[in-house]
Amino acid sequence: MRLSVLDLAPVRTDQSSPDALAATMRLAKLADGLDYTRYWVAEHHNVPSVAATSPAVLIAMLAAATSRVRIGSGGVMLPNHAPLAVAEQFALLEAAYPGRIDLGIGRAPGADPVASMVLRGPVGRGDRDTDDFPDHLDDLIALLGSAGVSVELPDGSYVLRATPHALSSPRVFLLGSSMASARVAAAKGLPYVFGHHLFGEQTAEALALYRSEFVPSEVAGEPITFLTVNIVVAETHAEATALTLPHLHLQARTATGQPPVRLELVEEAQQASLTPQQQRFARGELERAVVGTPAEALAQLRELARRFGVDEVMLNPVASARRGTDPATAPGRESTLALLADTMN
Repeated sequence: MRLSVLDLAPVRTDQSSPDALAATMRLAKLADGLDYTRYWVAEHHNVPSVAATSPAVLIAMLAAATSRVRIGSGGVMLPNHAPLAVAEQFALLEAAYPGRIDLGIGRAPGADPVASMVLRGPVGRGDRDTDDFPDHLDDLIALLGSAGVSVELPDGSYVLRATPHALSSPRVFLLGSSMASARVAAAKGLPYVFGHHLFGEQTAEALALYRSEFVPSEVAGEPITFLTVNIVVAETHAEATALTLPHLHLQARTATGQPPVRLELVEEAQQASLTPQQQRFARGELERAVVGTPAEALAQLRELARRFGVDEVMLNPVASARRGTDPATAPGRESTLALLADTMN
């Protein structure tokens, strides 16, 4: 069972943005020294609890600070960007760190409506983004290749390339959490990463659809499936549960329409209360997450990998911290990766 890491660069109530990025750098270096396959960072905008706003910038920082683990995006939200801009960014990253760059692509906005409008611009974007997504994905992949894309103009063709002379290309993955994303990944012959940490209701159905409709491509000759999962591992089950509580509160409040806030510390979450609706949502989140001792977590991960038949599991370490923790560190997230790796070995 291959394990990788998904990092949103969470921001706790005791942290600034520099603190959160420092903690992410520490976590990436730890994963690099352990047996994790990939380290991916997300794209979210105008979210107080997430410092990962620009995957390409963060990937450059992380790749420079590591030497072995593959670094990538989980993912770049393509509707927010022109395909050429994304292709140029990741072609440059691949040229700087050949064989280590992954480009995970998503079609969700990763932002609230206002931030999305500002990112995309009011003219010629918006509702058409979802319909145009497959074509934009084709353009992006072609731009990453050495041949580039030929644009037909009235006076002839014009060739666009993401970089002057590519020797290799980043590995492209499609991210999703729905039947629609599974169908696109299958039609394009791309590896498919299902966001089980976001929505677990359609996991089995989406993966089955992807496998049944998969069309081999130059990117992948056969179906390749990943699963993402929220995880907290600690020496005791009680401590793992306590470190998970702030994440459960954050997700439950966001899902029920409360304004987004930073991630609470454990003591803050223990003193807070949820509405009955929020409590039901938090229980669902907890049931879908992997929480416990190293042995318990490893057993849960193996069962998830077996049940869904995936090639790789991506861990989103969501542990918060206790009062008095150095703000530039995330010991609960670090121990999650370290304890699990020790148990695997």
